[in-house]
Amino acid sequence: MSSLLGFFRHQLPNLGPITYGESLRACFGVLVGILITGLLSRAALGPSNLPVLIAPLGASAVLLFAMPSSQMAQPWSILGGNIVSALIGTAVLRLLQLGLLSDLLPAAALAAALAIAAMYLLRCLHPPGGAVALTAVLGGPAIQEAGFSFAFWPVGLSSLLMLVVAFAFNNLTGRRYPHLTAVPRSIHNTKDPLPSRRVGVTPDDVAQVLQQQDEIYDVSPEDLGRLVQQAEMQAWHRRSGEVRIDDIMSRDVAVATPEMPLRAAWARMRGHRIKALPVVDDANRVVGIVTQTDFMVHAGWYAEPRSLRGLGSFIRRASWRNWPLAKTVDQVMTADVQCVSPELRVTELVPVMADLGRHHLPVVDGERRLVGIVTQSDLIAALFRRRLVTSSAA
Repeated sequence: MSSLLGFFRHQLPNLGPITYGESLRACFGVLVGILITGLLSRAALGPSNLPVLIAPLGASAVLLFAMPSSQMAQPWSILGGNIVSALIGTAVLRLLQLGLLSDLLPAAALAAALAIAAMYLLRCLHPPGGAVALTAVLGGPAIQEAGFSFAFWPVGLSSLLMLVVAFAFNNLTGRRYPHLTAVPRSIHNTKDPLPSRRVGVTPDDVAQVLQQQDEIYDVSPEDLGRLVQQAEMQAWHRRSGEVRIDDIMSRDVAVATPEMPLRAAWARMRGHRIKALPVVDDANRVVGIVTQTDFMVHAGWYAEPRSLRGLGSFIRRASWRNWPLAKTVDQVMTADVQCVSPELRVTELVPVMADLGRHHLPVVDGERRLVGIVTQSDLIAALFRRRLVTSSAA
């Protein structure tokens, strides 16, 4: 008996560790999506022999609300897959009515097969599309009389309405939809991949493996690469222990205030041989950061002299005697400063500093009061030290 139960348990698909809260969210989404779509479709169609809802929309609802990150649940897959399949199903039905096909059963099979081929070709593969094609052939007199308009009314209308509901519901409940993965680009506007993507599993590795498999997996290559990268990071956390930012940060931090004169801030940076000053208010809360780059941009040092005359102007702008109108730190600082918590693990700094180009990160408590600062040098030293410890232990 136990072996039989074990056999059936082995057949259960592994959907991952989904919480009860997520399951309830998906179920409620399907309820709301189908109900609102049905009510709006009824109001739009008015008195009609056509059904307000067709059965395949139930399968579309599962994808939209239970699997919103699925490639087959994206807007083009929903609209394109359902409408194209309905058009193909109607076309096959016409062939049957004209006597070019002899029986309903082969007509239904042909409609489903051609619908899948069209969805492959148009890159809008959507599993319920096969059922929509069958519905166009087998749906009965009302659907058959509607002809090609069935693809737009009610199939297209219902699909569009459910998409609108799914967009609102998923985003309001914390699920990004549409799930369009933006390819991360270098902050330096170059073609090089991000630093964190140059080692380990790269996007090219993922693409090559997927090509070798020659099979569709319901996850985009970008999402798959991101999940692999996060798994690598999780394994790194496990191997590297629990070294936190407050273990490596500098606590005696040189700071500036918003009202500090620029000359004083520059002198403080030079005196401490640092490249950035957190800017704090009277309560020691971080309100910005001023860096060497801020000084250079403000002074006009970023301008490229294009002639001898331009070079003279460039030098004059860069001299302290002709410093621009701004006189205090708050006029040149970066107010939208990214801060981190002292409890954050060191390894979580890697993508922030490597990919986003952050060289200095103020460390703040829960009330945004400054407790330290962590730099790329601190991170490199920590990772190098940890590497030495791991190597010696091995």
